[in-house]
Amino acid sequence: MGFPCLHSVLRLERVGKIYPTGEVLRDVTWEVKPGDRIGLVGVNGAGKSTQLRLIAGMEEASSGQVVKQGEPRIAYLQQEFDVDPSRTVREELFQAFGEAAIVLDKQKKVELEMGSDRAAADPDHLDELIHELGRLQTRFEGLHGYELDARIDKLLPTIGFKLDEADRLVSDYSGGWQMRIALGKILLQDPDLLLLDEPTNHLDVETIQWLEGYLIEQKAALVVISHDRTFLDRVCNQIVSTERGVSRAYLGNYTSHLEQKALEKEASQAAFERQQKEIATQQAYIDRFRASATRSTQAKSREKQLDKVERVDAPVESVGGPSFRFPPAPRSGAQVAVIENMTHCYGENILFMEADLEIERGDRIAFVGPNGAGKSTLLRLIMGVETPEEGSARLGEHNVIASYFEQNQAEALDLNKTVIETMFEAVPDWTQTQVRSLLGSFCFSNDSVFKDVGKLSGGEKARLALALMLLSPCNLLVLDEPTNHLDIPAKQMLEDALCAYEGAALLVSHDRYFISRVANRIVEIRDGELVVYRGNYAYYQEKKVEEKAEAEANRLSAEKEAKRKANTAKQKQRASRKKNAA
Repeated sequence: MGFPCLHSVLRLERVGKIYPTGEVLRDVTWEVKPGDRIGLVGVNGAGKSTQLRLIAGMEEASSGQVVKQGEPRIAYLQQEFDVDPSRTVREELFQAFGEAAIVLDKQKKVELEMGSDRAAADPDHLDELIHELGRLQTRFEGLHGYELDARIDKLLPTIGFKLDEADRLVSDYSGGWQMRIALGKILLQDPDLLLLDEPTNHLDVETIQWLEGYLIEQKAALVVISHDRTFLDRVCNQIVSTERGVSRAYLGNYTSHLEQKALEKEASQAAFERQQKEIATQQAYIDRFRASATRSTQAKSREKQLDKVERVDAPVESVGGPSFRFPPAPRSGAQVAVIENMTHCYGENILFMEADLEIERGDRIAFVGPNGAGKSTLLRLIMGVETPEEGSARLGEHNVIASYFEQNQAEALDLNKTVIETMFEAVPDWTQTQVRSLLGSFCFSNDSVFKDVGKLSGGEKARLALALMLLSPCNLLVLDEPTNHLDIPAKQMLEDALCAYEGAALLVSHDRYFISRVANRIVEIRDGELVVYRGNYAYYQEKKVEEKAEAEANRLSAEKEAKRKANTAKQKQRASRKKNAA
């Protein structure tokens, strides 16, 4: 399949990629045009990051080719973005300018050396340094270095920084703000094509929403890998799905591509069934009349025609995601957990101030709030891992059996054991068939069950840790970022299982789609309080819009009242002056 070359930034043509461990890509063909915002989707291991590395020129294709129009500037923000915490924000952003950044670093080192004891004691050495500084300054000017600071000043507000904040250290900022700095660095390179590999990982909802708005407004073409379905819906105008090494492009966002896929599957199934029915009819005629004296010629003619028919292939099932159900939840008392008059600090930061919350059987509560608000701490307090400074947080008294999945749960795995050994250690009385069946639900099949845990990807470790958690029946699930590292099919599996689960669940997640499907209550951590919204995520969003409108109306009303009082005071002063003058 060819593409018109005129408007493409680049295109992949019949690209294949084989590693020593096996074939990842077999037939990948798609293009990027100016204005495209393409989402790459597929299960973990489908070859999405491989495609980004091929586009970036970091790897070579085993077959096919990546054709670039001219020499497009390509910027690549990898999963583990690179920032130096010891630099200031401005210094870190300046690294985008390559040689100019190197020259500026050398200038600073020379200036530092000029103030040294050696330079003070040795005039010849000082003279060498002065000449070197002059040479570096000339080179810096030749690279338009002094104009580059102005470009940084222009960029800072667009990535959310005030000018005076640029002189603070990168280490002063959270991971979400460091991601903005890393994004700013690549945007200063003025790219024609922006490659982003899971940019929303570990970001809070507020930062994800900022990123969505920013990416929609910026001018470069975009190719992004993300397992955040809401993000893909809001940002992308095209989806490239990769299954079994083969790609397929769909116009529209993530939801639109699912609808198109469903229609394609329906149409191809109908075409396959029609042809099978026709083949069966013709074959029946041939079988019946092949030996007939009067109709054998006709039967042979039909047989020849049937042999020439181009067969419609049976629709290939999409790569199946894992599936499971939680073990039946033992019945607990009505009150599953309770927080009473709780105050708790983290250093100087007050996380909770006289907070109260009652969690009942059947509640599926999502805790929301920015990074640092105390969501993970709240789960630890409820589970008794931490003790509040004042008040109490405890599980209910009647038969509450809790299972707790922490953000770093996968770190507790023994890296020297294989996947199947890890499971057998937890359930020594299970048969191999039972263990492999459960592992199969989490996409561990064939030889992958014999892999060392230390050689698993982050997503595979998270799935294994989640699988281990399912082995014991419980009636309270406490899940801290369970969807981190999970691909979309694995997220859907967890959502379906939680929706069918009869116990209570406490959830922390920045995946809005996940929260929308699972939670029936939202609790926002706001100014040390636990603000309860007795509805799902859509209800919560509606209420937040109402609250914002109400706050704005109150602000305008207060301003109006303040103006009225100021005018009244002025009129009184004027009247008083007139009276005094009289």
